[in-house]
Amino acid sequence: MTIIPVASGKGGVGKSLLAVNLAIALAEAGRKVVLVDLDLGASNAHTMLGLRGVSRGIGTFLSAPRASFQDIVQPTEYEGLSFVPGDAEMPGTAALLPAQKRRLVWCLEGLAFELMVLDLGPGAGPNPLDFFLMGTGGIVVTTPALTSLLNAYLFLKNVVFRALYATFPPHSRALAVLEGMRRDREAGLARASVPRILSEIAREDPESHALAAQSLGRLHPRLVLNMVEDPAEAEKAEKLRASVREYLGIECFHLGVMFRDELQAVALGSRVPILRYKPGCVLSRELYRISEKLLAAAAETAGAPWMPGMRGDTGIPAADAAAEAEEDYKAMRRDLEDLLATGALSMADLVESVRTQQIELSTLRKENALLRARLARPAREGARS
Repeated sequence: MTIIPVASGKGGVGKSLLAVNLAIALAEAGRKVVLVDLDLGASNAHTMLGLRGVSRGIGTFLSAPRASFQDIVQPTEYEGLSFVPGDAEMPGTAALLPAQKRRLVWCLEGLAFELMVLDLGPGAGPNPLDFFLMGTGGIVVTTPALTSLLNAYLFLKNVVFRALYATFPPHSRALAVLEGMRRDREAGLARASVPRILSEIAREDPESHALAAQSLGRLHPRLVLNMVEDPAEAEKAEKLRASVREYLGIECFHLGVMFRDELQAVALGSRVPILRYKPGCVLSRELYRISEKLLAAAAETAGAPWMPGMRGDTGIPAADAAAEAEEDYKAMRRDLEDLLATGALSMADLVESVRTQQIELSTLRKENALLRARLARPAREGARS
């Protein structure tokens, strides 16, 4: 079974939108798919699927030691797609105990599906990190906003270190090196690049270094840039990928971009996935394109174990990503012109949409300015000292 975790460094970037619609698209391609809502404590994937009154989920399963996991796997109206609800309003589910997490992972890995899509909680807490590491090619969703890109990078950084800590044997010299660097505030883990850390471990503990190289060699996360306004913003994904490659020592592959689409808000309010609400819109076409790339990648790597040095280039080259963004932008313009010509969209509607986007952009600019000021302050203080 291919496991596809979908994560984000922060909330509100469209993670659940991608997870739910991606699961539907994969099922429409004839695959046997299960969507699992692991945003524990704030589960809402069922609303995007149009399900009401979900009474059983992961929360009720974990609260009953002898319960069968199969009892919470539900069919959906989409052929080939099953669904595992989240906490089902059970309090305390977000704070999983280690034994509960092991039990949950064991049950998930025991399901008989071709593809499993995990809708994870936002942020870099222990649960999202551990569930993200269930698959070697998880998806990280971000937006072009500076804060969102930074959070995506920090999420991937935490994934790398979570994998390293889980790889090194207890009481090993490699673990001692990591702990020593963590306590060093001047040149510790916050500042050192992963390749530099691994070179230090290679000198101190060659056997653990080999384990680390094998563990990180299996990681090939994928990136999706959502809420894009301009095709030129696709370049921000390439800058993020370059930073991940240089400082974290892993390759992050680019699956593509998704333009901001006001239809998604309408679809969500109607409890209908965008693929069902308007399958021919630009956003739906982008979602189908991402699903096709994932299916192609799964076919290429089927039965092939991941080993250090293997490149599973399941992303797309930068030039192709930019071309796709430009093509989608032109398609959006054509759709807008058609709506205006037929009278389905009035000029007043268009003006209101532009005004709303300007307010959102103004808020993002203020957030970016504040973040830049915070980042520049340590640099100025260091220059003075």
